[in-house]
Amino acid sequence: MKSFILLILLVVFHLHISTVKCRLLLEHVTNEDTFNVLDFGAFGDGVTEDNQAFEKAWKATCKSMSSTPTMVVPSNYTFLLQPLIFSGPCESNSTHVLINGTLVAHEDPKKWECISKGCKQWIAFDDLTKDLYISGSGTIDGRGSNWWGSYCENDEHKKSCSHKPTGFVIMNSINVHISGLTFLNSPQMHIAIERSDSVYVSNLTIIASADSPNTDGIHIQHSTNVFIEDTNIGTGDDCISIGPSSHINISRVNCGPGHGISVGSLGKNGDYDTVDYVYVSDINFNGSINGARIKSWQGGHGHAKNIVFERINLIGTKRPIVIDQFYCDHTTCHNQTANVQVSDVWFNNIHGTSSSMVAVRLACSESLHCKNINMKDINIQSIDVVQSIDVVHQIRTTSSYCINVQGKLEGQVFPPVPCLNY
Repeated sequence: MKSFILLILLVVFHLHISTVKCRLLLEHVTNEDTFNVLDFGAFGDGVTEDNQAFEKAWKATCKSMSSTPTMVVPSNYTFLLQPLIFSGPCESNSTHVLINGTLVAHEDPKKWECISKGCKQWIAFDDLTKDLYISGSGTIDGRGSNWWGSYCENDEHKKSCSHKPTGFVIMNSINVHISGLTFLNSPQMHIAIERSDSVYVSNLTIIASADSPNTDGIHIQHSTNVFIEDTNIGTGDDCISIGPSSHINISRVNCGPGHGISVGSLGKNGDYDTVDYVYVSDINFNGSINGARIKSWQGGHGHAKNIVFERINLIGTKRPIVIDQFYCDHTTCHNQTANVQVSDVWFNNIHGTSSSMVAVRLACSESLHCKNINMKDINIQSIDVVQSIDVVHQIRTTSSYCINVQGKLEGQVFPPVPCLNY
């Protein structure tokens, strides 16, 4: 009797195992377009490196013939990653990456596998020539504070730190959509868009401390048709910086702290750089060092033209409007006659407060004047806060500085910019 019961139990057990296997197989079939990194061996404990699992999950996603293959990074997990490149091209016309968990880098720069030869980036997507959607509610944390501080200030480590890694890079790609994510504390730039076309960025949050060096929120270079909207950026450098590129549209961005939204710097080391058709609108600058800025190095070549900054709100911005053809981030720079030509620029409907007296600074080259610089409906006041028993706000008159500029004024413009009168 006992033997019979044991036989029945063994049969039932095997039937149960078979049923489970069938159920798992069915789930795999019905979810054949979803590739969860946990299923490829990721730990998600924030301690164990998960590169191998991410590489396998990406390879399966990229090779999938499904209409919408999706690599999933699930919520409630933290994934520790070494530098990683997700390469294409992929088979599907629409590849998705859903990031709901947290991605972190090593806090200690010495633990980065590329430290001996320098790191260009932490996470990159390369050669994606069809639609790529990167979205989710997750966080990408470069944990870069040690790259900014004492480790890289040490003479022994300066060489390896000379090229700090950019946190997140899109390169050599077309039709990329990035939305919903939070980016924190990149060692250097948080997001870079390089040699790409038709990139759409929306609803991001990008944060680093105000004193973190070179931590631009988004940098655009050698790219076309880039759209950035509905995004909050507060870092230690430019909220958005635009290198040689064309057809850039930036709207509804909150910037601060940071160095504003900058075209440039252009023409460094005598380079030939061009920027065309930049439209920046509906921006809040709150406590930023700069607002709307164009900057170039002496000795460069090329042009920056057809640029519009409009509907800008300023809250205590130190330098609200800047064109600077004498940009230099070194202790000393040599005077040179060559420069990048700046022309056809519009500053329209810009209002708010400046934390310095010079609210408009237009400093252009004697040998290559800035041409067709236009200002319409500008009202920038200076607010000094005087500490006493009560806090008293005194509104003082702002001023402008301009040299070697040609252009015109329209509507009410304050502070006055007398050089713009053709």
